[in-house]
Amino acid sequence: MLKVNEHFLQLPGSYLFSEIARRVGAYRASKPEADIISLGIGDVTRPLVPSVIRALHEAVEEQAGEKTFRGYGPEQGYGFLREAIAGHYARRRQVALQPDEIFVSDGAKSDTGNIGDIFAPDAVVAVCDPVYPVYVDTSAMTGRAGTYGKDGRWSRLIYLPCSRDNGFCPQLPGPHDPVPDLIYLCFPNNPTGAAIKADALRDWVDYALRHGSVILYDAAYEAYITEDIPHSIFEIEGARSCAIEFGSFSKLAGFTGLRLAFTVMPHDLRVGGVSLNKLWNRRQTTKFNGASYLAQKAGEAVYTEPGQREIAEVIAYYQQNARQIRQGLSDLGLEASGGVNAPYIWLRTPDNTSSWDFFDTLLQQAQVVGTPGSGFGPGGEGYFRLTAFGSHARTAEAMDRIRRLFVG
Repeated sequence: MLKVNEHFLQLPGSYLFSEIARRVGAYRASKPEADIISLGIGDVTRPLVPSVIRALHEAVEEQAGEKTFRGYGPEQGYGFLREAIAGHYARRRQVALQPDEIFVSDGAKSDTGNIGDIFAPDAVVAVCDPVYPVYVDTSAMTGRAGTYGKDGRWSRLIYLPCSRDNGFCPQLPGPHDPVPDLIYLCFPNNPTGAAIKADALRDWVDYALRHGSVILYDAAYEAYITEDIPHSIFEIEGARSCAIEFGSFSKLAGFTGLRLAFTVMPHDLRVGGVSLNKLWNRRQTTKFNGASYLAQKAGEAVYTEPGQREIAEVIAYYQQNARQIRQGLSDLGLEASGGVNAPYIWLRTPDNTSSWDFFDTLLQQAQVVGTPGSGFGPGGEGYFRLTAFGSHARTAEAMDRIRRLFVG
């Protein structure tokens, strides 16, 4: 008899951002005149930069010509984009990559969720707590997470606490703790906005090398780094033998609607003598038909000199919002972190208010939307995430509303 994948039935409620959308939709229905400002989901608002727009127009024109039309492309990505990404790593990060170690896709969310396909079903997964929900939910869908407990924890996951006490950067498991096979790390971090220093990242690489673990390193926000810290895990010696890195054009260049990302799978990385590069190539050629030609031509433009200058201006725009939000919260005497190397500000809710209660208060009394910390795991309870992706004017208005909420 046909059965559903019962692991899906273990998932609690709906996906975090779907629940936020539901609550906001219900509020809009009751107050259609409401002027709601969203500092919640991490979606960008600035237009695509001129270099990208020109590349898109040129690619569209190519599609109108018989000799320049493109249909199916290589599942791994066009050579021109893979070479551009490798060149960027070499110039800006002093990291040597081969183009065939880079796999272009339609989103880092897809890749970080799908990467589990190439590992054994019983692989033990470690996640930071709090954490981007996709890592946890996709582990649960494959049965790697076990069962969901009343405390909000999964029975088979290893949780790496990220708290104010450790600067929201996880500590290595102790000598008597279980050893994870797969370790999800995201820096600069979503949701806390924390960044990891080279020494701490080196400790994780050394740990993975000692224990035969693989680090799944989500570097989607590396373009927002302002301090002297690693942008790529491959800046750390030995990482090519124990790490996979995920890059994204969404926050780098505003491609949240255009959809483009990449995964770096070094040839040195092997498990049980098997090349993970070859496995991922087999997975992608079977389940994925490649990102669109238009998106990849736009992505190539990001790595030109004009493109780099233009996206740097957009990133600086969002970073100004981040500084304004963090400073505004600090002026109110609220405890907040992040917003320096990342577009996220991690706010400790006042008076021990629960994350969802604080969400409802902001929505109903200030008409501002953020993201409840508890949606990122049990370690996020009592915290709240705000994003810097709005306009200057709307961000200023949101902070003014929050100020009035607290001081009248």
